[in-house]
Amino acid sequence: MRNGSSDLLMTYLRVSQHMSRLFREHFGRLHLTFPQALVLSVLGEEGPLPISALAERTGSANSTVSGIVDRLEKLELARRERSGLDRRVILVAATEQYETLRQRAVTDVGGYFSSVLATLSQEERAMVAQALSKLDEALLAKEQEGTAAG
Repeated sequence: MRNGSSDLLMTYLRVSQHMSRLFREHFGRLHLTFPQALVLSVLGEEGPLPISALAERTGSANSTVSGIVDRLEKLELARRERSGLDRRVILVAATEQYETLRQRAVTDVGGYFSSVLATLSQEERAMVAQALSKLDEALLAKEQEGTAAG
């Protein structure tokens, strides 16, 4: 590498652009914004969750997720329901209408991403996963360092 930091940043930006374009195309076909689709994807994979857990899994604030859920309820793709275990807890769940929409989707982003990763050897996939994890840890540490200083 000529200039390690610069090359790494440019590669990261290109990968981010590819993924953003893919997500926009996919979710646009579903008539959803990316944040709405992200919330629905988490609900589809993990089942009903409280707003706080959804916020944590999507990296968003509770108030942001609450607004997204409001819009998804209007679209009849999500609903709020009381927990059967603790009536004080309100859970958010994906509706059957969302499941139907998800099944009708032409392109599955996860499937596409998996097909891209399948072109790599198991060792290469492990290296990518490890490198991304390290980058995520470094960025988080730097962010926390800045928060502590501010």
